[in-house]
Amino acid sequence: MNFDFHVDATGLNCPLPILRAKKALAGMKAGQVLRVLATDPGSVKDFAAFARQTGNELLKSNTLEAGNFEFFLRRK
Repeated sequence: MNFDFHVDATGLNCPLPILRAKKALAGMKAGQVLRVLATDPGSVKDFAAFARQTGNELLKSNTLEAGNFEFFLRRK
């Protein structure tokens, strides 16, 4: 999937992946896509809730190898 910005939140625990994504999204234009990599297993639920609460669209959520998670969010 194509994306405009990337945040590497691997090795960070809650709430840091969400905070890093929030900061990145604040600097983006509407419609742009952010890719986030995380290792925190709780981030799967956290990003779904974050998208619902903020109105940003969670386009895709993947579980990658070695316990990594990938999220694609579209800026509202």
